[in-house]
Amino acid sequence: MKKLQGAHQRKPITPDLLMTPSDQGDVDLDMDFAADRGNWTGKLDFLLSCIGYCVGLGNVWRFPYRAYTNGGGAFLVPYFLMLAICGIPLFFLELSLGQFSSLGPLAVWKISPLFKGAGAAMLLIVGLVAIYYNMIIAYVLFYLFASLTSNLPWEHCGNWWNTDLCLEHRGSKDGNGALPLNLTSTVSPSEEYWSRYVLHIQGSRGIGSPGEIRWNLCLCLLLAWVIVFLCILKGVKSSGKVVYFTATFPYLILLMLLVRGVTLPGAWKGIQFYLTPQFHHLLSSKVWIEAALQIFYSLGVGFGGLLTFASYNTFHQNIYRDTFIVTLGNAITSILAGFAIFSVLGYMSQELGVPVDQVAKAGPGLAFVVYPQAMTMLPLSPFWSFLFFFMLLTLGLDSQFAFLETIVTAVTDEFPYYLRPKKAVFSGLICVAMYLMGLVLTTDGGMYWLVLLDDYSASFGLMVVVITTCLAVTRVYGIQRFCRDIHMMLGFKPGLYFRACWLFLSPATLLALLVYSIVKYQPSEYGSYRFPAWAELLGILMGLLSCLMIPAGMLVAVLREEGSLWERLQQASRPAMDWGPSLEENRTGMYVATLAGSQSPKPLMVHMRKYGGITSFENTAIEVDREIAEEEESMM
Repeated sequence: MKKLQGAHQRKPITPDLLMTPSDQGDVDLDMDFAADRGNWTGKLDFLLSCIGYCVGLGNVWRFPYRAYTNGGGAFLVPYFLMLAICGIPLFFLELSLGQFSSLGPLAVWKISPLFKGAGAAMLLIVGLVAIYYNMIIAYVLFYLFASLTSNLPWEHCGNWWNTDLCLEHRGSKDGNGALPLNLTSTVSPSEEYWSRYVLHIQGSRGIGSPGEIRWNLCLCLLLAWVIVFLCILKGVKSSGKVVYFTATFPYLILLMLLVRGVTLPGAWKGIQFYLTPQFHHLLSSKVWIEAALQIFYSLGVGFGGLLTFASYNTFHQNIYRDTFIVTLGNAITSILAGFAIFSVLGYMSQELGVPVDQVAKAGPGLAFVVYPQAMTMLPLSPFWSFLFFFMLLTLGLDSQFAFLETIVTAVTDEFPYYLRPKKAVFSGLICVAMYLMGLVLTTDGGMYWLVLLDDYSASFGLMVVVITTCLAVTRVYGIQRFCRDIHMMLGFKPGLYFRACWLFLSPATLLALLVYSIVKYQPSEYGSYRFPAWAELLGILMGLLSCLMIPAGMLVAVLREEGSLWERLQQASRPAMDWGPSLEENRTGMYVATLAGSQSPKPLMVHMRKYGGITSFENTAIEVDREIAEEEESMM
């Protein structure tokens, strides 16, 4: 027995440091993190969270409409080109920043404190978006509960909220086929249900007089915030498990809706309308701008969500592979959603006897008017309606998790000693505050405020933030240094494609988008309602405020330094002393012994002497050290 015990004690144990992440498995991921910050509990948590964050409501109600109005199948040419030029490089850049530093959108600007205002601008933008985005989830919950009935409430006229203009839009058929309906002078039951019952917009005279709070919407909004809070209660440890359902189940529902849609009579009419290539559209700059905007907003670059999710990864997580999985998966999902939507719209077009373009809409009009109306034409309409709105709910919740986690992570990383032990309480306070600020959206005129927030909260301000981030990392911090950091982290340097995009193509594309959005500026509107001048000014100021955060942050950073103005600018633009990987064993070269309380001057060498041999990642780190030494010698 003693011999067996002795043999067991003498058995060599390979330390975790000498294992690659693929050798360690999911159970050992905690070893690579500081205990107080938290991390993903499994490798799929991060990937599914990114997929859930990027694949959202816009894939269902915005992409299909933009595709058919901008050349149908021909739209895919600029779409995938913009994905390659703008989407994939910026996605990878944001993930790299978060994973390398293990910091949120504010603290990550230790890379160059002069630009910390860009992080504050991110938080302002994501905070405003989170307020109105959860209101959309509340609308979805409202329709979800309304679908739990034998007859959908928006199927017929004759309810108290209907007017004399209400007409059940069902094509009457004879031997010659469907008789066309004159839809211009009538209103469908689903449209009046949405505007007069759900929104009760007739109770408001405009954005300046929102009217009374709709208590049914108020309770739905409360439920939405309770769901979000419970899912992020333990940070990524809880939300990372919820996404196993919310990020995958929408695909099952989408597949069911797609199969049901393509088997309907007239489905091919809608699909043909959706995909028929019109290549002459490619000669218009508008189509290319629309493609870039769709890529920019659907991937969620610049909101800080990607950076936040990556900050909870292990240091050697293969985000290069994950970037292509998520970005290409997002694009394919958008295309599949278009098939599901337009197959049903084609059926609806045939039933009504009108062209597809008269029933196709984008945004809330598709989700809460057109598609619900189409559901009333199907057998078992409550079942299909429930599935559709449940899919929208799961799509929306993933994105909302990311918005809240971004805010909570950013602030707790700034004040770790005070807030990290009370992260759950802090998350609850954020949810309560945002719920109270969102109450104006539950009033009779709440839709006007939602449109204003949607049009301005993440418009030109978000583009300015992303351009600033891209230029600060590649020009101020330095493209060579940034690529060296990625080499240390992943074992290889980004190729010419990524460097060219980060240095020139991506910023130039975003600058063109910014100029286009300013030149082609159009005042906000909702239906026939035109927003007053003061509301437009408020919206513009909302966008400008996020832009002004950047020079304000520069001013604060410069005032904290000493010397002349030029010396202060130089010092503020340099990385902070503790910039770099969060764990000491991942620090090499210029990052050695820069952590507070660091004891080992050469952590890698100590581990090599202790255990013998080196890993592939340590070998990469030694190569990086050699490159740094050669650069320093060449400069002397």
